[in-house]
Amino acid sequence: MSSYLCAIGTANPTHVIPQPQIATFMAEALQLDDNEARKLRALYRVTGIGQRYSVLADYSRSNGDFEFFPNTPDLEPFPSVGQRMAVYRECALPLSVRAAQDCLRQVPEVTLASITHLITVSCTGMYAPGLDLELVQKLGLRSNVQRTCVNFMGCYAAFNALKLADAFCKADAGANVLIVSTELCTIHFQKNREEDHLVSNALFGDGSAAALVRAVPAASGASLELAAFHCGIEPNGHADMAWHINDFGFEMTLSSYVPRLIQKGIRELTDGLLENLPIQLTDIQHFAIHPGGRKILETIEQELGLTTHDNRFAYQVLRDYGNMSSATVLFVLHELLQSLTAADKEAPVLSFAFGPGLTLEAMLLKVAFGDN
Repeated sequence: MSSYLCAIGTANPTHVIPQPQIATFMAEALQLDDNEARKLRALYRVTGIGQRYSVLADYSRSNGDFEFFPNTPDLEPFPSVGQRMAVYRECALPLSVRAAQDCLRQVPEVTLASITHLITVSCTGMYAPGLDLELVQKLGLRSNVQRTCVNFMGCYAAFNALKLADAFCKADAGANVLIVSTELCTIHFQKNREEDHLVSNALFGDGSAAALVRAVPAASGASLELAAFHCGIEPNGHADMAWHINDFGFEMTLSSYVPRLIQKGIRELTDGLLENLPIQLTDIQHFAIHPGGRKILETIEQELGLTTHDNRFAYQVLRDYGNMSSATVLFVLHELLQSLTAADKEAPVLSFAFGPGLTLEAMLLKVAFGDN
């Protein structure tokens, strides 16, 4: 029995902010001198990001007009975890609802009443009763829908949600599984000059993606069969990508060594995924890689012999949205799905995502079309 990724919907906050404008905010917030500010702007220019979205308007404003951060030279008193979680509780639900509605309108044969499972994914906010229950009530899902939360796993968490959905559909051919991945990364800005924090502040944005997984393809348009999964861990990277709760938000560690760790493990990960399948890397026609950063994408290209065209959907999402943690790879898969035609039927798709641990996830998908 197979399961299929039938549709993906996306949503972003209303505030879209050009990357150079965010660099100016950061330089002022960190109180950098002219030389330090020039270096910071250079870092932002090489990210490959043109703009990012945020639930906070402050990143597009000057000190004195802030609504969330204090209007003081050093942003003190710096917002607490409680203040940041209040923003998450206010903003995560409407963004999630928009993504879910965008997803479900693509598959009219699936009604809200027919959704059997709801999986919510997030590492940027938690509360209870949580986003899962609020989505049930706001969308009008049936009260006995089976709810599962995938929390605090970072950028690869959507893979775990897809694995769960795959298992649900294989256990019940009538299952309709709705995945909603919502990340508000920008509420966790850390006022820190260490390189890891400068890099993190240059990459992350806010967004939500919703995906529908069923035991049959969508009635119209392309679907993606979930063919195989494989996971690897690079233990030497345990401290190079991490996510901790501190007194002033969730603190991301993302060292410059991460691309080298991925370079070390990506070939083994790919071989592990394909070793028991009747397919080789040279057979792969499409790629959907989590754009954790431009350097990560370039490293994978070098190791696997890919071109920038092979990686075009990842670069497009990185340019237009930045890294939205777990939602990002679903945005990439969304762009891929929109591009597929009948000529792509049966074409294999290779997808990767990476996160704390250092965890490396791989997934093989196959393009499918319904009978109608």
